[in-house]
Amino acid sequence: MKHAETIRKIYDDFAAGDAAAILAVFADDVEFRLAEGHPYRGSGGAWVGKDAIAKNFFAVAGPEWEGWSIGVVATIEAADAVVVEGRYTGRYKPTGRPMDVQVCHVWRFRGNEVASFHQYVDTARLQHVMGRDGTRPPTHGGPT
Repeated sequence: MKHAETIRKIYDDFAAGDAAAILAVFADDVEFRLAEGHPYRGSGGAWVGKDAIAKNFFAVAGPEWEGWSIGVVATIEAADAVVVEGRYTGRYKPTGRPMDVQVCHVWRFRGNEVASFHQYVDTARLQHVMGRDGTRPPTHGGPT
């Protein structure tokens, strides 16, 4: 299986909420790095290892989103890396706000395992969707 096909399957598994399937293709020492300013990142750097990713990301983010998906716009594959340009969509349950944000992922492989993941995303828009930018969700159904 080409690395780009592995990434497409990871996105399908994420949309289905199947963290175990995603972690199965990650190396034991995988590095998982969210964009600076990402609401789930906190002040730390990358999470290293499957347990850290499961605890700090999947267990937190999974229950908070409905209909999450990534629409892949372009994929660039190299020998040991895949770069994906796309858009996240979904609804953040706590605010009820829809998400439509630009994203870029850099996936690096060691053999057939994911060795690292680095996300670049429109964090300002994501912060707004999640209500972390000081705005409040509308109570009248108007624009956000």
